[in-house]
Amino acid sequence: MAPRSFWKGYLKLSLVTCPVAMMPATSEEEKVRFRTLNGKTGNPVVSRYVDAVTGKAVNEDDEVKGYPRGENDYVMLEDEEIEAVALESTRTIDIETFVPRETIAWIWYDTPHYLVPNDTVGEEAFSVIREAMAATGTVGISRLVLYRRERAVMLEPRGKGIVLWTLRYGDEVRNEKDYFSGLGKAKPEARALSLVKALIKERTKKWDPKMADDPVQERLLDIIAAKKKGRKRPAKRKAPPPTAGNVVNIMDALRRSIKADGKGK
Repeated sequence: MAPRSFWKGYLKLSLVTCPVAMMPATSEEEKVRFRTLNGKTGNPVVSRYVDAVTGKAVNEDDEVKGYPRGENDYVMLEDEEIEAVALESTRTIDIETFVPRETIAWIWYDTPHYLVPNDTVGEEAFSVIREAMAATGTVGISRLVLYRRERAVMLEPRGKGIVLWTLRYGDEVRNEKDYFSGLGKAKPEARALSLVKALIKERTKKWDPKMADDPVQERLLDIIAAKKKGRKRPAKRKAPPPTAGNVVNIMDALRRSIKADGKGK
């Protein structure tokens, strides 16, 4: 069953407007979550804010945001001051800019959401915007208040719907040149390159969501199930054998890899 929408508002392009609903495209509901307990009593442990100098608990009404301007010196901001700089409307996705789809690198993508029309009357306007973006190979850029913060968002046509991605802030994405500019001096040997291509071809499969399964969570659930039934926890998994240190001859290593893959199949 599809999850309920957590956001409802309007999709707007110039004079074209339609009601829409949005749901997160991913979920962490199935993740194993733990509570911190007092090991002596078994009671849950709660956290609270404490004044770093006096050691006394701070009342919720006395909590304010502070921006450091020096050692132990802060500029204090009230919630009303922070909210005053937010968007006036938090319920309208107003597409003001379109950019070619391929010009936004994956590193800017943050969190995906599914966007759908919220009534049959607005479905035609929704489909026109979606199909026009698909036909032109573009995505829409807008701004929206989500998760209590104003964010840039990207709207991408996907099948009969639209995927809305929140985008990372500019100061969150580091420049790749700072890390890759010193690389590229060593040129791969033609024979080694050919062998790696053969190894890639041998291991190429169709994408399967099971490739992204979480084996740690599966083992945790086994332990929890055993404890519920009063059984001992499953035996520890054996550690994998240590791998060799430096590869002396890359050609020999590649040949052995291809030979091993062939035997496995």
